[in-house]
Amino acid sequence: MITDEELLQVIKTGTLVGIEPKEMLPHGPTKLLVRAFHWHSPKVGLVASYTPTELDVKDHFDIFRGVDLIEAFALSVNGCVGTFLECRKQNCIPDDLKQKYIPTFFKVGQVDFHSFVRLGETFICLGHITFNKWRQTSCDGRIYKVPENLDLDAYFSDFTEERLMAYDLREDFVLVAELFDITGRAIAKEFFK
Repeated sequence: MITDEELLQVIKTGTLVGIEPKEMLPHGPTKLLVRAFHWHSPKVGLVASYTPTELDVKDHFDIFRGVDLIEAFALSVNGCVGTFLECRKQNCIPDDLKQKYIPTFFKVGQVDFHSFVRLGETFICLGHITFNKWRQTSCDGRIYKVPENLDLDAYFSDFTEERLMAYDLREDFVLVAELFDITGRAIAKEFFK
């Protein structure tokens, strides 16, 4: 477990790689649809992964629902990246933000599905930031099924911003979805009173 001081140092100077997603999000544990961060450029984008569990596909024929794919993308890219950037601006840790703001799913632009994800298949969310201001983060990106037995940390160890923007991956990654204008915003808690 990372200490608050270590987390603050990562936020000031590092990336999300190596940080547990639960450290960045108030969601969970059943709705934390992010397992690991594999690449992160703070103002550009992120690569994160998830593998659906029995609970995730219950009553859905062992298929991870499309709406859950959108949620996984929004949690990993908008939620985690947005939280990271806002913490960097405010020089604080996510627990401090949780006291003041509630993350909200603000907008879904366009989503085009090309395939699906089954129970136990790992997928990645590749998202790039198109807007970040006033506690609002908008992203575009793609979701891909990961080839079996691929070490994602090793594969993305030399990934670049240019490769992210070009969706430059091996041919055996399977395109699942293209997402446009996925927007999240941290709303002041007073607004909900």
